[in-house]
Amino acid sequence: MNEAEFSALEARARAENLKLSEWVRVELLERREGGGGASDGVLLGEVLALRSIVINLLFSISKGEALTAEGMQALIERADKDKVRRALERLDESRLTVLSEARATKSEAGTTRETER
Repeated sequence: MNEAEFSALEARARAENLKLSEWVRVELLERREGGGGASDGVLLGEVLALRSIVINLLFSISKGEALTAEGMQALIERADKDKVRRALERLDESRLTVLSEARATKSEAGTTRETER
């Protein structure tokens, strides 16, 4: 790793109010637990789009409505339009949870050290 790369990583850690080692830990744990990859975002987007279509189909069926080809196409287009935004929102929520847990662990560790003194 060169100095520019190291500086970039330090800057990302500072942006999250974490030391570099803590930030690296969060990133590695997130990767291990399946978060953060681009393919995860694509997969999550497709699952959310499919979920949206199925829910809307079931709702229409439960109301006794007939679904036309145009209506089905509109459901698909709406699900496809929103899938990326919704996937990014879910991934951001997950990332914030991981960061909160890391900060809580950091805080607990500091409290434990102070108590031991």
